[in-house]
Amino acid sequence: MNSESVFEKLVRMNDEEAREALRREVNEPGNRNDGGIVGPYGIPTASHGGTAGSMATMAAAFVAEGSAFYRDDLLLSALDRAADFMLRRQHEDGTISLGGTNFNSPPDTGFVVSGMAQIYRVLSEQGGEGASAVAAKTKLFLERTIPAMLTGGGHTPNHRWVLVSALTWLHGIFGMEELVHRADEWLAEGLDCTEDGEWTERSNGIYNTVSDIMLIYAAGGLNRPELLEPVRRNLEMMTYMIHEGGEVITDYSGRQDLGRRQNLSEYFLCYRLMAHRDRNPIFASMYDLCAGTLSRLGPVNNHALLGWLAFPCEGMDALERAPLPDRFRKTLNAGYPIREKLAKMADAGHHGKISHSRMHTAFGSPIMRWRDGGTGAAAMTRSESFFSLRHGDARLSGISLTTLFAPGTVEMEDFEETPAGCRMGTTLEKGYYGPVAAEHLPSSAKEEISPWYLLPHHLRPYTHAQKHRIDVEIERDGAEWVLRLRSDRRPDVVTQAVLYFGQNSELTGEELEWTDEGAFFWKGGTLVCMAGDSGFELTAGGGFAHRLPPGSGQGTQGFARRAVVNLLTPFDHEIRIRLLGSSSV
Repeated sequence: MNSESVFEKLVRMNDEEAREALRREVNEPGNRNDGGIVGPYGIPTASHGGTAGSMATMAAAFVAEGSAFYRDDLLLSALDRAADFMLRRQHEDGTISLGGTNFNSPPDTGFVVSGMAQIYRVLSEQGGEGASAVAAKTKLFLERTIPAMLTGGGHTPNHRWVLVSALTWLHGIFGMEELVHRADEWLAEGLDCTEDGEWTERSNGIYNTVSDIMLIYAAGGLNRPELLEPVRRNLEMMTYMIHEGGEVITDYSGRQDLGRRQNLSEYFLCYRLMAHRDRNPIFASMYDLCAGTLSRLGPVNNHALLGWLAFPCEGMDALERAPLPDRFRKTLNAGYPIREKLAKMADAGHHGKISHSRMHTAFGSPIMRWRDGGTGAAAMTRSESFFSLRHGDARLSGISLTTLFAPGTVEMEDFEETPAGCRMGTTLEKGYYGPVAAEHLPSSAKEEISPWYLLPHHLRPYTHAQKHRIDVEIERDGAEWVLRLRSDRRPDVVTQAVLYFGQNSELTGEELEWTDEGAFFWKGGTLVCMAGDSGFELTAGGGFAHRLPPGSGQGTQGFARRAVVNLLTPFDHEIRIRLLGSSSV
C-alpha cells in the first residue's frame, strides 16, 4: 500500500469510529455524563480508550482532508462537549480514573496526556480558528495534570515510561524544567529490555507497544536518542514473533494478552516513525504489514490517524524495503544471565513482594521460535505452557504440564539448544517445616489463643526436602514434531499434560472422552485436530494412568479446547505431531 492508500484506509476507518462516537455521545446538558462517550460497560469514562480515545478520533476526523467530517461543525460541537466532559471528570489533583478501577490514577492520566497533547498540537496547528476553543480546553486539561505528573507513581514496569512520556509532552508545551527532572528520576531506574528486545512484561500483544511508543515520544521530546535503542531491539525482535499474515505470538505473555489473538495494529505508529527515522528497510516492511492488516486505530496515546497527523513522515513510499524473515529457527535471550539476576533478588530487600503488580521473574527467559511460511512453533521457558504450534488455521496454543508434587503448573527453567531443536527441564522441590525455636517465639505463643499468622514462619527449620525432575525434549523433523516428556524415577507423582487447541478446532479420535469439566481425556490412539483445511495428527501421545479430573484451564488459555493426558511417574512419554493440510512442508 502506498501512502495515499494507507491514509485513505485510516480516514475511512476513523470516519466509521467517529460516526459511532457521535452515536454514543451523551447529549444531556446538566447531566454529569454529558459529552462522554458511552463505553462497552454502558458508562462513559475519561480513560485513554474511552472518551479521550474518541476525542482522538473526532479531532483527527475534523483535521484530516478527505474525511466526511472535515471541518464539520456538528463534529466540532461534539468534540467540544467531550472536552468539557474530560474537564469535569478530572479530579482536583489533576488525575483521571480509569473507570471501575484505578481511581485518581497518575499512570492512566499519563496515557491520556500523551494523546491529549497530540490533539492539542493537531487542533492548534491544523484545526483552523474554529478549533481554537477546543484546543484551549485541551491545554487546560493538560495544565491541570502537571502536579500529579510531578508527584505521581504507577503500578507496572511500563507505567514508568508512560509517565516519562507524559512529562516530556508537558515540558514541550509548558516548559517547566521540573518536569524533565521528574522524568530523569524515572529514567534513572534503567531500561528493562534484553539485548534480544524483550520487555519485562513479555507482552507482544499489548505492552510492548506501550513501552515502544512512549519512549519514542520521550526520545524526541527530550532529545535523548539513546532511549530509542531498546525500541529498535524490540521492533527487530517482533519480526520473529509473528505468524503468517501478521498475527502476534502471545503464547508466553506475562499479561492479559496471554493466548489471545492479536495483530500488529498498535505497532503501526511505532514502525512508521522508526522506519522514517532510521531508513530501516525491515522496519519499512513491517510498517507495510501493519498498514495492510490494521484493524484498530488504537487509544488516544497511540492512535494511528492522530499520530499520522501529529508526526508527518514524508517520503515513506521511497524507503527501501527488505523481505521479512519467514523461514528460520531462532533463539531469543540465550545469553541473558537470568539465573544470576534472579539470585540477586534476595538482596533487593522486597522479599519477592510487590503491591498491585508482579515481579515478572520470567523476564529474559529463553524462547525458541521456528517458522516455515504458514507453519510456526515456539518452545518457551518459565511460562505456563512450554510449546505452541500453528499450521495454517490450526492452532495448538500451548502444551502445559501440571503436577501434584508441588501442586500447580510446571514451568521449564533450564534450556539447551540441540541440533534438531531444544531440551528444557526443571527441578521441583518441596519440603516441610519444623517448630519455631523457643528464642524466636512471640509473646502471643504463651497466650491462651496463639494465632497461626503471628508466628515467625520464616524462622522454621526446613526438613525432609524432596526433589522431582521433569525434562522435555522438542525436535522437528520436516512435517513432524516429536515431544518427549520424561520424569525422574520417583514413583506415583500424579501428572497431567494439557494440550490447548483453538476454539475453531474440530477434535476427533477413537479414545477421546468428553468430561464434565469441559475438556477431553485423550486416553490413547490417534488424535486429529482440524481447522479448515489445515490440522495436526497426534499419535503415541495419549494416556490415562490415573483418574484425576481436568482442572479449569491455565490462565487465559482457559477458553481453548483442551485435551488432557493423565500420566503417573515415572514416565517417558512421547507425543508425535504430524502436520496435515495445504500448508504442510
